[in-house]
Amino acid sequence: MSKILFTKMHGLGNDYIFIDMIKNKYPFLVEEKLPKVARYFSKFHFGIGGDGIILIDSSDRADFKMRIFNSDGSEAEMCGNGIRCFAKYIYDNKMTVKNKVSIETLCGIKEVEFIKNRNGVVEQYKVNMGIPKIEGVIRLNILNQPFIINKVSIGNPHAVILVKDVNRVNIERYGPLIENNSNFPNKTNVEFVQVLDRNLIKMRVWERGSKETYACGTGACAAVTASNYRNIADKRVKVLLRGGELYINLDEKSKTIFMQGIATKVFDGIIDI
Repeated sequence: MSKILFTKMHGLGNDYIFIDMIKNKYPFLVEEKLPKVARYFSKFHFGIGGDGIILIDSSDRADFKMRIFNSDGSEAEMCGNGIRCFAKYIYDNKMTVKNKVSIETLCGIKEVEFIKNRNGVVEQYKVNMGIPKIEGVIRLNILNQPFIINKVSIGNPHAVILVKDVNRVNIERYGPLIENNSNFPNKTNVEFVQVLDRNLIKMRVWERGSKETYACGTGACAAVTASNYRNIADKRVKVLLRGGELYINLDEKSKTIFMQGIATKVFDGIIDI
């Protein structure tokens, strides 16, 4: 039996198990085993418990490389909450002395800036999430319930649905059916969005491969992108999620979208595999 060192972290309740592949070499942690490891580690009661695992690795294209495996074993292109936790990990462990780092992901290289308070302590992490893409609007009828879906890409797929009250949405019923709908060949994240005013929206998310989560950074970016495109929200918006708040900014000049928020370390541990 082999042992793996890990760190449990979360971004607004979207929790991941981080494995440092730079400091610790795990020859037994081969590629074909990663989906199974993600499923095992993510199980509550039997494993550590979480929304998936994130590997911290070196990169020949950026300062670091991040790989994400959801709790169902599927590999994700990107995770907004995960990358903030990733940045906190490398900063707290003195793996960088920069104020801004580049991180390779499956949907390109992302830059993360460390935001310090007046005392020089890093409190938040600001991520350049790239240029969002509006991919059209489709209408679906799910279990006799009509949905108008805004298809948005933040490097990964999102289905943004505007609703009057997110608390009344039966997300457990409709989330998986939309996630696995044939209009989304690679499945999709599903966001139910309530616009409170032009600078404030409320959101619940059914995350692809992980069920409902407390937060989704790319989902918050998709929600603001769709709401702004529909001209019911401005470009600077605070997003209220089950786990807390994110600040999203659509930059007018560069057309890129920025996400800013906190990240939290829970504990370090060792697990047998």
